[in-house]
Amino acid sequence: MEKTQFENYFKNYYALVFRIAFSELKSHADADDIVQDVFLKLLLYQPAFESTEHEKAWLIRITINQCKDYRKNKWNNSTIGFEHIPESEKAYFKVPHVESDDTLWAVLELKENYRRPLYLFYYEDYSIKEIAALLHIPENTVKTNLKRGREQVKKLLDLSEHKRSQ
Repeated sequence: MEKTQFENYFKNYYALVFRIAFSELKSHADADDIVQDVFLKLLLYQPAFESTEHEKAWLIRITINQCKDYRKNKWNNSTIGFEHIPESEKAYFKVPHVESDDTLWAVLELKENYRRPLYLFYYEDYSIKEIAALLHIPENTVKTNLKRGREQVKKLLDLSEHKRSQ
């Protein structure tokens, strides 16, 4: 792989890989580590992509798998809740064109099986069929998880709004 080609991949997909890693691990430093690992794999394996969508899907899948492997490591099993994340950390995860940071943080608080489809559907503009292929689950499961995830986000936002009004 030529240096300019690798630089283009990095420039085009760094933000995507980082956002997914951060949404999985909820830590800026850990997300940076995952970004390095993902782009190192890209450099070492140099896969041949059929299209832009194929390369994007490959990077998303590798990022999710790297995050899973990272969490399996016994040294990385300590996690903290979002309420303990400093505001300075949250600033690293700004997503353009997001209506509300509260919505994004509500999505990030969900269980993995609801968070991933919601994130891919709303923030990365993947279709239900594409999400099913990426996550290796049936389309109906994606639809169910999207529905349940939306319901949970609504509850979290309502609860947050209720707390603010008191």
